[in-house]
Amino acid sequence: MIALQIEHIRDFMNKLLLTPAFDSYRVSEASITTFTTFSIDGILHPEFYDSDLIDTPDAAAEIQISWESIRPFCLSVFKGKRLPLSFHFVLQLPKNRIPDFLAEHGLVSTSADDIFGLFLNIQYRNTLLTVTTGSSTRVFTGDRTLDQAWDQAVKEFLAREELS
Repeated sequence: MIALQIEHIRDFMNKLLLTPAFDSYRVSEASITTFTTFSIDGILHPEFYDSDLIDTPDAAAEIQISWESIRPFCLSVFKGKRLPLSFHFVLQLPKNRIPDFLAEHGLVSTSADDIFGLFLNIQYRNTLLTVTTGSSTRVFTGDRTLDQAWDQAVKEFLAREELS
């Protein structure tokens, strides 16, 4: 796990809220505090939609909503003259991308089924914006290789998006 202090908050927020840079991530939870606190649990309720809108196997298998789906809502909460008092987004690498992640980083002894999630925690409080990485596995392992690979992948993602 690493914690990265984001210096250029405006640039980061523009990428997060106005571009598709983070759209493929799933939302574990989100909260934004302005005049009140808006909370999102990230659970997808497919019964809300017509069945033809959830037409891909990957979409049907996901239980969490994508950042792409809630980004417009979050943007509407952010609009205005004042910055939020705080916000916290917990984004997760989609489950269907975990096998590719493992293969790309040579983690052949790690099973995708053993990984509960690879997370990005984005937190703003007291004018500080921090991105923290995290991983959760279903089985205990003392090996930190998965964490180190995820930390490196996040650093590379932020650098590629010019957010480091």
